[in-house]
Amino acid sequence: MRFRIAAAAAVAAMAVSGCGANGLWDRSGLIADTAGCTEQRLDIYFDEGQARLTQPAQQMIAMTGERLQGCRVEGVDVIGLASSTGDSASNQTLSERRARAVADALIEAGWPSPRFTLSAGGDAGATTDGGLAEPLRRRTEIVIHARPQ
Repeated sequence: MRFRIAAAAAVAAMAVSGCGANGLWDRSGLIADTAGCTEQRLDIYFDEGQARLTQPAQQMIAMTGERLQGCRVEGVDVIGLASSTGDSASNQTLSERRARAVADALIEAGWPSPRFTLSAGGDAGATTDGGLAEPLRRRTEIVIHARPQ
């Protein structure tokens, strides 16, 4: 009889420990959140003529890195861009510095270490065919190739 009471108490304890506040089994440990484990694009904007990341850009990189934990990141493309202000050689150098600054920040933020592909577009494409300046070209585009593990 003592054995039956002890066994019943053990089963009851296990049932209670597995229940959430609403009485249902807590399955959070069984389900992997892979919603962020897809190909995605992220734009990081810079101040005019700068290659230094702003505080909001650093926060965005950190938050995205947290979402990627548990994902298999197969590659990250980092494309530095510049506006049409100034000469083409300076804009090319600036876009290269922007791409490098973002790649360094991704690694520093603890992103999974995939294959990084860096490229720089300079001011190519920064003006329309009609000669108008393309707005918001002071950025680096990040394309993340991720999938569930």
